[in-house]
Amino acid sequence: MTSLATAPTAPSAHTRRWGRRRVLWIIVLIAALVIVGVLSVTFGARDVAPGDVWAGLTGATDTTSAAAVAKRVPRTILAMLVGAALAVAGTVLQGATRNPLADPQILGINGGASLAIVTGIAFFGLGTASGYIWVGMLGAAGAAVLVYGIGSLGRGGATPLRLALAGAVTAVAFSSLISAILLPRIDVMSVFRFWQVGGVGGATPETVLQVLPFLLVGLAVCLASASPLNTLALGDELAAGLGSRVRTARLVSSAGAVILCGSATAVAGPIGFVGLIVPHICRLLVGVDHRWLLPVSAAGGAILLTASDIVGRVIARPAEIEVGIVTALIGAPFFIALVRRQRMRAL
Repeated sequence: MTSLATAPTAPSAHTRRWGRRRVLWIIVLIAALVIVGVLSVTFGARDVAPGDVWAGLTGATDTTSAAAVAKRVPRTILAMLVGAALAVAGTVLQGATRNPLADPQILGINGGASLAIVTGIAFFGLGTASGYIWVGMLGAAGAAVLVYGIGSLGRGGATPLRLALAGAVTAVAFSSLISAILLPRIDVMSVFRFWQVGGVGGATPETVLQVLPFLLVGLAVCLASASPLNTLALGDELAAGLGSRVRTARLVSSAGAVILCGSATAVAGPIGFVGLIVPHICRLLVGVDHRWLLPVSAAGGAILLTASDIVGRVIARPAEIEVGIVTALIGAPFFIALVRRQRMRAL
């Protein structure tokens, strides 16, 4: 009698092709991350010879080049961490809200963190890096709830365009409030006028060590949400039908994004567009599966922000352009093109 049991289905050619493509892109991104890391340590107001880089890292010499390397290493590490955090946060927010325009800056989340930190400094004597991080996360969470609430008003709920508009208006309001707080307080303004632009120039080993645990927790929460985010992409009704707890999945993943946004903003200021650009590019490279998309976005965000920091240091030597300005120059045209494409699809 012939058995009716069937052998397990072998992976299709399409699946194998995508698997090879993903592995290839991961190798390319790791190589690119190493390259931009070396370039970040090498180039700046004063270029460092390749031979002096290793000497500076090991402390074998006490020269100007060694001092430059020692200062750039924590700056490079912080740029990678912040870039990875913002990119992963943007990927999660786009997946949780099913909004291709979602970005921590555009949705006003970074602005909420900034307002909370400046308020804490001006009125409550906030003065420690760990305090900045905790207050920044609270501000980011409050901004996220506010923007989603405003975007959900009216018929149709929180559509992508409504969320983007609500976030843009909220971000402008937060910026105005920050200016109103800072203008009468020259002492606070002198400390944070560069921080408001967004940059990693003030990085120290202590700063990196203080923010690292928060970023790791936020990243772990986001990575654990990869499968629920894949289910949410099918729509709330179908996701619920498949047994997914839609509200819990959305809340947990968004909490991870808020942790990443708040802590990154606390140490580097409000840097925009990294969370918008990187997820869209990475989807073209590895597809929409968040189990691959989230780690690849982390690498892509680290590369983008570190490369932007290098550009800001090189094109304005001996001065430098803050990395937040560079990412804005790159991201604004990308955002306009994305909005135009969404409008064309809606017609």
